[in-house]
Amino acid sequence: MPEHESSYSYDYVVIGGGTAGSVIASRLTENPDVTVAVIEGGPSDVGREDVLTLRRWMGLLGGELDYDYPTTEQPRGNSHIRHSRARVLGGCSSHNTLIAFKPLPSDWDEWEAAGAKGWGAISMEAYYARLLNNIVPVDEKDRNAIARDFVDAAQQALDVPRIEGFNRAPFTDGVGFFDLAYHPENNKRSSASVAYLHPVIDERPNLTLFLETWAHRLELDGIRAEGVHVRTKDGEELLVRARREVVLCAGAVDSPRLLMHSGIGPRKDLEALGIPVALDLPGVGENLLDHPESVIVWETDGPIPENSAMDSDAGLFVRRDPGHPGPDLMFHFYQVPFTDNPERLGYERPEFGVSMTPNIPKPKSRGRLYLESADPAVKPALDFRYFTDEDDYDARTLVDGIRIAREIARTEPLAGWLKREVAPGPEILGDAELSEYARKVAHTVYHPAGTCRMGAETDELAVVDPELRIRGLDGIRIADASVFPTMPAVNPMIGVLMVGERAVDLIGGGA
Repeated sequence: MPEHESSYSYDYVVIGGGTAGSVIASRLTENPDVTVAVIEGGPSDVGREDVLTLRRWMGLLGGELDYDYPTTEQPRGNSHIRHSRARVLGGCSSHNTLIAFKPLPSDWDEWEAAGAKGWGAISMEAYYARLLNNIVPVDEKDRNAIARDFVDAAQQALDVPRIEGFNRAPFTDGVGFFDLAYHPENNKRSSASVAYLHPVIDERPNLTLFLETWAHRLELDGIRAEGVHVRTKDGEELLVRARREVVLCAGAVDSPRLLMHSGIGPRKDLEALGIPVALDLPGVGENLLDHPESVIVWETDGPIPENSAMDSDAGLFVRRDPGHPGPDLMFHFYQVPFTDNPERLGYERPEFGVSMTPNIPKPKSRGRLYLESADPAVKPALDFRYFTDEDDYDARTLVDGIRIAREIARTEPLAGWLKREVAPGPEILGDAELSEYARKVAHTVYHPAGTCRMGAETDELAVVDPELRIRGLDGIRIADASVFPTMPAVNPMIGVLMVGERAVDLIGGGA
């Protein structure tokens, strides 16, 4: 250890105070005899109205609490996408819209089929009931009139069921207001930090938070993870040791990034950057998943009512292929004209408007994340390889989505609100033109996952086993969206919380 580095020891060191990390730190410290340190790169969210007020989420994108990762050149997609990752206690649950979907049974069963033994739908169901977050449908007072009319029009146009409470039963299609993890009475978040850490932060002397502290390299002794080297906001170097286990919860970008900077990853990539190889683990950074979406924008005849929970309160699921186990097309309905990407193509933002965002629940394209420098201060490269799947399924899904969105827009009661289609514009009709538009304005729903995927022993690219232990290392597990073998069809936050709850059981079994 360098002379200037101070050392601290705890039973468990949780790297990342985000969605899963908050759950794990809270649950482990329920035992007063267990000490836990949480290493969080951002500040606390306590008392931060800009963070805690759900409807202010858009103001956080690209701001001081955003790691703001760029995307590499995307020949078939949009190369300008910035991937927001939150730099604040609670992680992305302090930063996102808190749309709360329990993963569908088919999502969990797909994990088990991919080698995540014990993670099937039946065994995972119990973890949803454990969640401490306040998960409720969008409150009546927050149900904007145009969003209500979108729900009515979609039901009418597509003959899909109206769903009140998407988490009550599995579904293949349907339209309705989302469930959110929020407190409707004051529009405050029920994020991972609010639900799991705020009630205990001052009550548990066995819980230590290292805030605005950056983890840059794991401490390894042979094949055992002993702790992590961190740098405080004042530039002080510390070694935080784990007597029992290190639990890596830094998310789908920063978990593989920390591993690679610690010499754990694909040997040839690490050697090319001059990083000493501690463990050749070729799957680190592979299998980068996301939910890409496109956008279709309408101008409305005038302003729309102000009331809303977070400006994207309703959504639609469609199953185009009856053989598909769950929905294969999703839409968020934005009560704002979402034109950030169309404007780059010359479209103008209308003063008043709404948007639908066709989204690919089960995209076929797979990307990868890799380092471009041995310097931990340099951001990693995120190459999502959007729309590169062999049979063009992803792009065709978005084209279908635009056509379906237009059907809904022609249907009352929504049609009465809409003055004209702004983007792509009613003259864009052909498959090729729609595909080009859909891909060029494609955005992300900020769901990166899969970069340290869980799998069976026979899976050469699996990074963790079904107990979440890193293959070839002792004393360390990963618990965050990076372990997802495949992408759930729905927004993944609740899935990440459930991974956190299950991790606590697995850690308890190994303690």
